[in-house]
Amino acid sequence: MKKHIQKIKSHILAHKIISFLILVAILGGGYWGYKKITDTTGETRYLTAKVKKGAIAVSVSGSGQVSSLNQIDVKTKVSGDVIYLATQDGQKIWSGGLIAQLDAKDAEKTVRDAEVNLESAKISLEKLKIEKSQENMNANLAKSYDDGFNTVSNVFLDLPGIMTGLNDMFFKSNVSTGQWNIDWYEGQVGSNEREQAVLFKKRFLEAYNLARKSYDTGFENYKSVSRTASSATIETLITQTYDTTRLISDSIKTANNYIDFVDSSIQKNNYDTPAIINTHKTSLSAYTSKTNTHLINLLSIKTSIKEYKDVFLNTDLDIKSAELSIKQKENALQDAKDKLADYFIHAPFDGTLASVDIKKSDSVSAGAIVATLITRTQIAEISLNEVDVAKIKIGQKTMLTFDAIPELTISGIVADIDSIGIIDQGVVTYNVKVRFDTQDVRVKPSMSVSAEIITNEKKDVLVAPNSAVKSLPGESGKNYVEILDPSSTTPNKIEVTVGLLSDSQSEIISGIEEGDEIIVRTIAPSASKTTAPSIFGAPATGRSGNGNVRIQAR
Repeated sequence: MKKHIQKIKSHILAHKIISFLILVAILGGGYWGYKKITDTTGETRYLTAKVKKGAIAVSVSGSGQVSSLNQIDVKTKVSGDVIYLATQDGQKIWSGGLIAQLDAKDAEKTVRDAEVNLESAKISLEKLKIEKSQENMNANLAKSYDDGFNTVSNVFLDLPGIMTGLNDMFFKSNVSTGQWNIDWYEGQVGSNEREQAVLFKKRFLEAYNLARKSYDTGFENYKSVSRTASSATIETLITQTYDTTRLISDSIKTANNYIDFVDSSIQKNNYDTPAIINTHKTSLSAYTSKTNTHLINLLSIKTSIKEYKDVFLNTDLDIKSAELSIKQKENALQDAKDKLADYFIHAPFDGTLASVDIKKSDSVSAGAIVATLITRTQIAEISLNEVDVAKIKIGQKTMLTFDAIPELTISGIVADIDSIGIIDQGVVTYNVKVRFDTQDVRVKPSMSVSAEIITNEKKDVLVAPNSAVKSLPGESGKNYVEILDPSSTTPNKIEVTVGLLSDSQSEIISGIEEGDEIIVRTIAPSASKTTAPSIFGAPATGRSGNGNVRIQAR
């Protein structure tokens, strides 16, 4: 045995090159097979992420310099007469301290009216909830079905007599000839009108036979249905009875047309109208009146049932609409209160009043300077274009960064907005002053500063990456996301309602839920190496702020 192994070793050593080539071929073949099995370059792949709840902020950006003067002009937001002045030159004042008050009678009335409108909307909602309570709606619908059964019963009190009357009127002999009346009528016209008489007769027979068939079936159904039958059964009975009554009404109309034609022909030939014709016409008039009344009643009950059923379907929508109306009234009230607050001019921060530029009884216009306030905190002067400046308000939170101090970020608030812009080569810009919340000795006057002014912010809302939200083609304002469906070769499109939009995120109001896994990028089969995009502002390194990011092949 040892000799045999030794012999193999000697053989391998003697043929080292050949053995190496064989080994390379085996390893290469194995690697090729492995790549062939695991290769996904021929498949569409999807980069996905889970939807999460979080905060989303919308902001506008601007740049400028740190001001060398730490002072702000306090301005009015509304017009009015000065009725109270609480300060004077050189006086120190705390943040929120009252500087002056304008006459606010009209604004106070607007607040009162908004309060009344809100209360009225709340009362309307409560009334709607009572009216559309399940108990009331069930009672109303049950009464409609009961009324419907009563209406059908009344119809079948008259229909048998009408059908018997029509049968006796046309299919019995009431004249000396022994003919059926339907044939006797045909014989009363001249030969030149016989063809028309036959046509009228044929139309009546067709209408009568349809009505007779429907009546026989409907009457049998009516006799088999009780008042306590299911709502669906009673509704079907009402519909059938309406259709039967309409067919009988049509047959009465064609009978009238037939007799009128014959009577007209008799009178044209200067003969007196036979008494039987007048008797039949009187009967047909009574039948017409009865069937028309029943048709109106049946249609009314059908409509009533449909309306109550629609109420069931639309109850949630009506209540949501009323709740939305309350929300609108609440917003209107808040707007009115905010407007009222503008008539009370407060200091935006601690400082000293360098000057007070108004006096009691003065009439001031919106944007007029009331006082100049000097503060110990630093101020940044930012330049914004006319589009961005329309989005900002005094008091909005701002984040400030500095070119000279890259690691420093200071928060602040918007303290002043120019009411008149600066035009330079056709471009309009507005100066905005931002007061620092904290001080840093490294920040010097005239340093370059960049500002992110937060114009809107929501917390604890559903957010998704912007790359996942797409617009529906041909439908402006409608959006969708895609979700992988294991049972399909293509992703499902789910329509979503989008709220706030930031640079990287979209607020999702409806359509998907927290934890849903949505597609943020589709990788085509021919794509080679792909770097995953940033999700929720975090670098795509295999994970992101909302959980695992994974690629799925289809």
